[in-house]
Amino acid sequence: MVASTDVTVLIQGETGTGKELLTDAIQQSSPRAKQAFVKINCAALPDSLAESELFGHVKGAFTGAHADSTGKLATADGGTVFLDEIDSLEISLQGKLLRFLESGECQAVGKPFPETVDARIIAATNCDLTEKVSEGVFRKDLYYRLNVVPLELPPLRQRGSDIVALVNHFIELTANQHHLVKPTLTKAARNKLKSYSWPGNIRELKNLCERLCILLQGQTIDVGNLPTEITSMTSTINRDYALPESGIDLEALEIDLIRQALNRTNGNRSKSARLLGISRDTMLYRMNKYNLA
Repeated sequence: MVASTDVTVLIQGETGTGKELLTDAIQQSSPRAKQAFVKINCAALPDSLAESELFGHVKGAFTGAHADSTGKLATADGGTVFLDEIDSLEISLQGKLLRFLESGECQAVGKPFPETVDARIIAATNCDLTEKVSEGVFRKDLYYRLNVVPLELPPLRQRGSDIVALVNHFIELTANQHHLVKPTLTKAARNKLKSYSWPGNIRELKNLCERLCILLQGQTIDVGNLPTEITSMTSTINRDYALPESGIDLEALEIDLIRQALNRTNGNRSKSARLLGISRDTMLYRMNKYNLA
């Protein structure tokens, strides 16, 4: 549904959760699939040249501008622009980006008038932009303009049932790519992978699968073959909770935990969701369900 329109999309998720892959999927399924697709890492834009990189410049606009230069936004005319790590964009440029989003106006540095560019924007961030707004380093109006359709990718630790399927996929991929005999994993090894917290998310899992496939091709992988950071980490599932003999009121317990999380974070829903180990969307759903909004 998102891909079939030109609506602006904001993808949120921790590092390594696959935000760029989701962007690729949206682009490839969109009517703009055959048009320009420009990816920009906002964190990598040099401060002194960021405006020129995005919007272009004319000859003589500043020292070193020896010729006209088309900005990255203009090169995507008719296509799509992916603004990764949008939270890193200098606040001085955020107003100019906001105008581009609202009207399509793209004014090169040193040019007396803007030109109109038709480019769809997909932005991504690994942080909570509402916190950046509160800190005064991200414009509130730009946040609302980007947040037309928010998509949140949950961390891998919340997707335990996906881990084995992903392991099989990445091992198959690596074996085919390097012409190797696939290793197999014991049940104990699979369970250990499922209990690990995966701070690097899918990227970390993919790297591990490549390493195991290359170093242990054709072998049986047991717990002892896994890295120490995985084997030494306590399971993310706390086994110390014991169900009372009299049972519990699960709904009341859930309401109480949500309220505790909200109180501890001063009402910050994203932080509360992280404390509870759920996505922000799930948090909002349960708050609405129990009239806690």
